[in-house]
Amino acid sequence: MAIVRVITTGGTIAMRHDASAGGAIPALRSEDFLKQLPQDVRAVEIEEYCNLPSAHFTVDTIWGLRTRVAELVEDDEVQGVIVTHGTDTMEETAYLLDLTVDTDKPIALTGAMRTASDVGYEGMANLLATIRVAASDTARGLGALVVMNQEIHAARQVSKTHTQSLDTFKSLGLGPLGRVDGDKVVLDRRVARQHIPCSRLNQDVYLVKLAVGMDVAFLRQLMARRAAGVIIEALGGGRVPPPWMPTIREAVQQGMVVVIASRCPSGRVYDAYGYEGAYRDLDRAGVVFAEGVNGQKSRIMLMVALGEDRDREAIQNLFTVGLLEPHQS
Repeated sequence: MAIVRVITTGGTIAMRHDASAGGAIPALRSEDFLKQLPQDVRAVEIEEYCNLPSAHFTVDTIWGLRTRVAELVEDDEVQGVIVTHGTDTMEETAYLLDLTVDTDKPIALTGAMRTASDVGYEGMANLLATIRVAASDTARGLGALVVMNQEIHAARQVSKTHTQSLDTFKSLGLGPLGRVDGDKVVLDRRVARQHIPCSRLNQDVYLVKLAVGMDVAFLRQLMARRAAGVIIEALGGGRVPPPWMPTIREAVQQGMVVVIASRCPSGRVYDAYGYEGAYRDLDRAGVVFAEGVNGQKSRIMLMVALGEDRDREAIQNLFTVGLLEPHQS
């Protein structure tokens, strides 16, 4: 019999208010979720991976979770895998699973914005909707998904956009892939997934966000310690202040992989300007451009890319292939 396997990791969906702690902390265990599911949802098995806020996760935490998901999808009886997860870093875990777990079976993440002690706790509604997705043949071949607030989002496109709203997860500029309407999974569009063979992550990758007047001190520190890579969330369509250019050139020449993403919440990294520090200047310097993926997910991609022996051209291809392909209807 085909089953849906649920892995719990903690997060707000597993939290209750604790007076001694002075606030909500992880409290629900895997068996607590199972007890709250409707009686007609039978073909579900639940296991606990950890019980932590996702702000406490490390790269080792999400790589271990990825390893467990990869094991589960190899089981012929498993139709799909669900991960309950804190919302703070959900998009990064989802993107790692999307890139590195080679399967057509649905992998879906969900969580909650309210704790089980709050009025209007939506955790079980989100979990039930995600079970519908993971059990559906319609969701096969889409890579990892985030299912929140009845919406189905592609991992590489979705981001947390609001600190408190139930409607926080958005695929800006594109919208969700579809919705869960009652017991039915309805998809309006599909995406071609991207898989990257990966046996390990290179954790020596950092993220820098530019703002007006910032100097290059932090980038210089990364160069001094011979960091493997850095993501620079640049301005607009991929621009840096002129004083950054000599250091970026030097970092690339030193062997560091410098990836330019945008600090804008959506849109490609591209411009047609000719002034110093614009796209063409950076291109001549030998950077890699993150095509349409944000800084935190670019870091996941670069850790994956640098986990194997790949040169700049190969890494640029990974950032480009799949991210700009037309969506399938």
